[in-house]
Amino acid sequence: MAIEVGSKAPEFELKNQHGEAVKLSDFRGEKNVVLVFYPFAFTGVCTGELCSLERELPSFQNDDVQILAVSNDAAPTLRVFADKEGLEFPLLSDFWPHGEVSRAYGVFDEEKGCAVRGTFVIDKEGVVRWTVVNGLPDARDQQEYLKALQAI
Repeated sequence: MAIEVGSKAPEFELKNQHGEAVKLSDFRGEKNVVLVFYPFAFTGVCTGELCSLERELPSFQNDDVQILAVSNDAAPTLRVFADKEGLEFPLLSDFWPHGEVSRAYGVFDEEKGCAVRGTFVIDKEGVVRWTVVNGLPDARDQQEYLKALQAI
């Protein structure tokens, strides 16, 4: 079960597509975070969602907001995916220990071996302010993320 609104967001440190460590606490006190879990790079729905976020990037990555996308792919895979699709925001690898962060947020599908489509809006103090979890085939509505950010 996904962590609930009002909960402290679990801390993590993951490598991005460039092999650099990114911690949730890097943004504490500075930016709200939109944390987007997705199953795998190079799949149809995932590619569509992430490319849509890239098209609207100024809304999701600016002086007040940071977007972080997390999958269970290895970092080198995420590098190729980001380069191919022109994705400029951090793609974080929850590859090893496999799914550890996805599990902490309650969005890891043990049977499939990947994260489901969970999104968490986390405020500058590290508290979850909004969340939605969709099944593997169901794309999310990014306009809902924007409404949640405006409510903070």
